[in-house]
Amino acid sequence: MHADFVLPGIAIIEEEMIALRRRIHAHPELGYQEVATSDLVAECLSAWGYQVTRGLGGTGVVGTLQNGTGPALGLRADMDALPIQEATGLPHASRIDGVMHACGHDGHTAMLLAAARQLADTRAFNGTLHLIFQPAEEGLGGARRMLEDGLLERFPCDALFAMHNLPGYPAGSFGFVSGPCMASADTVTIRVLGKGGHGAMPHKAVDPVVVAAAIVMALQTVVARNVDPQEVAVVSIGALHAGTVDNVIPASAEMILSVRAMTPAVRELLERRITELVHAQAASFGARVEIDYQHLYPALINHPAETELARQVALDWVGPAGINEMRPITASEDFAFMLEQCPGSYLTIGNGPGEGGCLLHNPGYDFNDACLALGASYWVKLAERFLARPSGAH
Repeated sequence: MHADFVLPGIAIIEEEMIALRRRIHAHPELGYQEVATSDLVAECLSAWGYQVTRGLGGTGVVGTLQNGTGPALGLRADMDALPIQEATGLPHASRIDGVMHACGHDGHTAMLLAAARQLADTRAFNGTLHLIFQPAEEGLGGARRMLEDGLLERFPCDALFAMHNLPGYPAGSFGFVSGPCMASADTVTIRVLGKGGHGAMPHKAVDPVVVAAAIVMALQTVVARNVDPQEVAVVSIGALHAGTVDNVIPASAEMILSVRAMTPAVRELLERRITELVHAQAASFGARVEIDYQHLYPALINHPAETELARQVALDWVGPAGINEMRPITASEDFAFMLEQCPGSYLTIGNGPGEGGCLLHNPGYDFNDACLALGASYWVKLAERFLARPSGAH
């Protein structure tokens, strides 16, 4: 499929863009620290004739190219890396200790840059392109920061799109989900306040460990017995800390939860039931609880019309064989903040099985360079299709 569908202009620069991707991979930067990466992005965009704006969301970059009076399209790529020690052993492996591109943001950036170059060369569109290079996607809310800095006020878009690689699916295949696509993400810290005492005299204490254990088991019923079985929800206890020695009942215990839902209604239900259940369980043992409920990312909900357009672009280009049957996933993505304020869609490109297909956030992961030219070609196809229409058409 690669040789048949890559645009000629992208094929010419493919090796150059792969080298650029590997350069970014070897020099990863954590969220809000993407100084060298944003310098590189800005340098490329400026050289290709884009108007470059820097500083949105700290280290974000927006490249704008206008050609005609048609609508405005936003395409977004993320730039940040993860605090993971790379274990690939590749020649272009991370040179920064404890930091690596374990989620493919190096590939996302390179794909959009390759498309940017082709679109600037051909200018086969009518309207305005806003290419958004976002910092700090990995749990730090870079999309929200860019919006707070006036992203959509300064660069209004008729639609926004983002693409993420997805290991386990055929390399270069495209996936689309209309409606709820990725889950909201909330972090809940529960502090159980009991009464400490001697381990040999538990009747004189209020054991927070027992209370915490009861809460852990009770929380398993929230999804099973409160959420409609046809809905999607996750409640996971990722940490539980209490005490230091065997013969002392501690005065407190702490647990940390990850709570996820695919719709705002289920998200609200989970918060209400978790809060009610935790307080009731603690009270039944004579203990108290303090709950810190942090709302992180909303559910990512793709807009139907924009998703159908994105799917149709792929179908018309690569045919049904190039489309994978992507399903909604319970991971989270801060592009959700952008989709709350602007129509658009979040799609995926398969990263392939086996080598290059290692799961995301894994020390052995690497973006599959065989996908780069296809992803870049898709961005060009989508931009030309969207910006071929009269202003105001959706």
